[in-house]
Amino acid sequence: MIGLSVARALARKQVGSVLLIERGDLGREASFAAAGMLAPQDEANIDDAFFRLCCRSRDLYHAFAAQLLEETGIDVELDPTGTLYCAFTEHDRAEIEKRYEWQRELGLLVEQLTPRQARELEPNLSEKVVAGLRFPLDIQVENRQLLRALIAANEKLGVKSCAHTIVQSLRIERGKLAGVSTSKGFVNTPNVVIAGGAWTSFIKTGTAAPQFRIEPVRGQMMCFEAQPALARHVIYSPRGYLVPRRDGRLLAGSTTEAAGFVKEVTPGGLESIRDHALEIAPRIAELTLVDSWAGLRPRAADELPVLGKTGETEGLFFATGHYRNGILLAPLTGELIAALIADNVVAAELQTFTPDRFAAVSVT
Repeated sequence: MIGLSVARALARKQVGSVLLIERGDLGREASFAAAGMLAPQDEANIDDAFFRLCCRSRDLYHAFAAQLLEETGIDVELDPTGTLYCAFTEHDRAEIEKRYEWQRELGLLVEQLTPRQARELEPNLSEKVVAGLRFPLDIQVENRQLLRALIAANEKLGVKSCAHTIVQSLRIERGKLAGVSTSKGFVNTPNVVIAGGAWTSFIKTGTAAPQFRIEPVRGQMMCFEAQPALARHVIYSPRGYLVPRRDGRLLAGSTTEAAGFVKEVTPGGLESIRDHALEIAPRIAELTLVDSWAGLRPRAADELPVLGKTGETEGLFFATGHYRNGILLAPLTGELIAALIADNVVAAELQTFTPDRFAAVSVT
């Protein structure tokens, strides 16, 4: 998702030839396995630079979706219904109240709900709900439609792609990028954006580049058939979430697992997701499970994205480590990186999330 968004943004700025190199099929990794939620207010515990980054990118999505529809004819199914965050224990209630207070103090749009009000909005909510919040600005897209649209947009803009190709290492000469070595040969280029997701750390960047690790974090998902629809909103709890789709599917997620690069569903993972989904809406027990899958999220040590250029190597840029927020941050990441490369504009966000925040270490 991130590589596709950056490539499109660069092509729209007419920077010259843009090439996407992908180790597998385009758009088939973490973003394909996600649920498409654009919900920074739902998920944030504090107001910080990362929260503001996420909100800014969410607020780009209406225009982003409209542009992609115009460019490709593909509807990414942006759903503006909003999201609910529901409490089912007294501890949950305390957490909800904290979230409501700090967001209201900032003037953000958030609505406090009684149990009755929450169930009026979502009649299939568990009767054990004790409180709720509604976030009208937190929305969702159909992530696989979004990937299709980005792939089509890049094709129409003349972006070339090289799938099933592994980027092995960078060639850096006198502090400048000279090109990349791949499993299909060497590519001469003065600029490269590393957007390798969970596989970023397999690319040998040399001692001149900042040294940090991106680790895979597995997330499993379940997909039920729900016709008629069981929910209208995306519904969160502190332990799980439900995401309704236009076509009658209902997604339930997710896990957070240190499982290396093993991208598989497990009985234990699916049982955990089902239990948390049942806590939200007991009628889940009546639904037919139609699919399940797993994906690998890319996580940096501080769980924040790695964005921008490094002061050590001219022509080397990073757009990786988006962890649970690759889809949410896709439009803004594309804009920030394209402006940096094409216009030499270093946005404040790039200074905050720079790859140079990680201490350089020697690599032998």
